[in-house]
Amino acid sequence: MTGAATILLDTGPWVALHCRDDHFHGWVCDQFARITGPLLTCEAVVAETCFLLARNGHDPAKALNLLGRGVVKVGMALGDEATSVQALFERYDNVPASLADACLVRMSELYEPCRVFTLDSDFHIYRRHGRKVIPLLRPE
Repeated sequence: MTGAATILLDTGPWVALHCRDDHFHGWVCDQFARITGPLLTCEAVVAETCFLLARNGHDPAKALNLLGRGVVKVGMALGDEATSVQALFERYDNVPASLADACLVRMSELYEPCRVFTLDSDFHIYRRHGRKVIPLLRPE
């Protein structure tokens, strides 16, 4: 399914994977089963995922288990890309973009070809390199 494209993991699918009562749980499980190779994400997505799992009564350690097993890897250090992420905040101040979204947009510029695995409709608005559509893995 993924071919040579890197899959960038957003918060929504990661949370849905661990929440059986989530509307997208089945779809997300199917996608995880099809993806080969590690998924890449950023620190902000890890933090959001753990926060949302804990807030909804789920164990955030399950998300971290995927990091420990190498299924998910952190593919960008925010400190190295802070200037670029800041520029994305300024560009999308009308949306507004979360830190996780801005980091994933930046990662989509760093990892080409890629697809962002998300449930977030804002990724239809965001552009990489100013004008390029970000390829998505998202239920339609």
